Amino acid sequence: MTALDVRPSPTAAPAARAELLGLPEVRWAAIALAAFVVGGLLWLADAPAWASGPVLAVCYLAGGWEPAVEGLRALRERTLDVDLLMVVAALGAAAIGQVLDGALLIVIFATSGALEAWATARTERSVGGLLSTAPETATRVADDGSEAVCEAADLAVGDVVVVRPGAAIPADGLVVEGAAEIDRASITGEPLPVPAGVGTEVYAGTVATGGTLRVRVSRPAAESVVARIAVLVEEASRTKARTQLFVEKVEQRYSVGVVVATLAIFAVPLALGSSLDDALLRAMTFMIVASPCALVLATMPPLLAAAARAGRRGLLVRSAQVMERLADVDAVVLDKTGTVTEGRPRVVGVPDDEVLRLAAAVETGSEHPLGRAVVAAACERGLTVPPVEDFVAAPGVGVRGVVGGRRIGVGRASSQPAATTTPVAVTDLDDGSVLGTLEIADALRPDAADAVGALAARTVVPPVLATGDAPGPAREVGRRIGVADVRAELLPEDKVDVVADVRRPGRTVAVVGDGVNDAPALAAADVGVAMRGSDLTMRAADVVVLSADLARLPWLLDLARRARRIVVANLVIAGTLIVGLVTWDLVGHLPLALGVAGHEGSTILVALNGLRLLREPRRSSGNVRDVPRL
Repeated sequence: MTALDVRPSPTAAPAARAELLGLPEVRWAAIALAAFVVGGLLWLADAPAWASGPVLAVCYLAGGWEPAVEGLRALRERTLDVDLLMVVAALGAAAIGQVLDGALLIVIFATSGALEAWATARTERSVGGLLSTAPETATRVADDGSEAVCEAADLAVGDVVVVRPGAAIPADGLVVEGAAEIDRASITGEPLPVPAGVGTEVYAGTVATGGTLRVRVSRPAAESVVARIAVLVEEASRTKARTQLFVEKVEQRYSVGVVVATLAIFAVPLALGSSLDDALLRAMTFMIVASPCALVLATMPPLLAAAARAGRRGLLVRSAQVMERLADVDAVVLDKTGTVTEGRPRVVGVPDDEVLRLAAAVETGSEHPLGRAVVAAACERGLTVPPVEDFVAAPGVGVRGVVGGRRIGVGRASSQPAATTTPVAVTDLDDGSVLGTLEIADALRPDAADAVGALAARTVVPPVLATGDAPGPAREVGRRIGVADVRAELLPEDKVDVVADVRRPGRTVAVVGDGVNDAPALAAADVGVAMRGSDLTMRAADVVVLSADLARLPWLLDLARRARRIVVANLVIAGTLIVGLVTWDLVGHLPLALGVAGHEGSTILVALNGLRLLREPRRSSGNVRDVPRL
């Protein structure tokens, strides 16, 4: 089952129940509920106080001890916690004979706390569970070719491990021998396996199929992609969005205001002749319905749920604040090489297979990127590459060698017919004739044009292409992906100036780059999006796209905006219910039980509303381009 497969497994329900019951908040809430049911039945049956009283006391203790302790700790730090207000209100209700109403408040409050704990645990588990995909052991290959099983955590950089078909890769590294297909769904969310051969980077926790690989470890276990994902999720859970920070600042002053108003609502009617029970009941009801519990929970569950869902699609969002800023993005600056292009040269023009075959034979001994592109093109066409003799590489000139008795040279052509490609001439050095010219270029990503169009539809201004490349190739790439604003021949610091220029009218700018020479621009942007999982990327970027799939970025903007809509809806729901219930209590007579149900019900409602973002569409091919707009 891939990371995007939402069909429940046979063991999913028992595992979910076990996880739920493993949370202490859930267990205490369950005890409080059971005691409330039993005690309530005894109370309604007019059982003696010695029978119902102890049972309801268990309800108060089980559901109220933890918020009471947290509230008192906050009070010692001169902070008024809404948890303490709820406990005081419940005890006040019990003091005037409304024992069942107070118990109901405790039960619903404990239930909402359990729901919040479950939501947080599920959000972290949805991405943090990736750690379990990496195997605990590995098969290490010694210098003499012998194999030995070792702990994956003990692998060091430079070790070579063997990965057989169907096995999970134990560490991040580069393939040094063999070919296979890699199922990367657990890391990048890609629905189909991708081919891997010599030189391909692979990640711990992904699965090799169809062949055996030897992988040279490039990162220790603690720095693998899956380990860093877990760190990012932990960081995200510790951060707070701007809306949440604002709500919490208001909460302190608001909570003090609630206490002052509660005392006034109790004292004024009492001074005017109201009975003690009536005045205290109205005051306790006001304290309950005016408490900002739902407002406090309105923001973080939607944003963290959105970050978790993005993580399942191979989009690592560093924090809740980043998810909130993504919703505001109205301008995008794109790097060219490695972002909208593949970042590696490919042969795009071949006069005939014989010319390519001869060129590949000579380039077999070359380490130059253009030479590797020629050899790769011959392999893709299934050509038989003959051996080369007397190979010579002349830096800045080209390579030459003897192939089948003929002296063949391969080097850049003296003239350049097109600004968008690099011409490579294949020459017969015996007679000086040019056998043909290969055209090599940095190919566009297959999804680049569609993704840029989708981004343009979601921003106020069209995307900007900022690159250090020459104007000719830059403009051609811009034309092919539909970008008119192309800025070329930029140094890294020049890209920072581009970000400032695009932001100047007050826009929120996202920069998408490959995380190396684009690091200054990524850091300067409101949201930095990196297309690779390098160490520098993890440090500099706010969002990391593990699969380097541009088509996921429009989907991410839609997700962030949906999360913001849910946050706004939650704030409206919570605020409306608080105002309505407070007004009812002040101008009429709001029953305590109804006030409890309305207040705590709104808290549960906003938490559940935020968790909707964790749910994937039931029918999904796993391709982000197939996912409807949110």
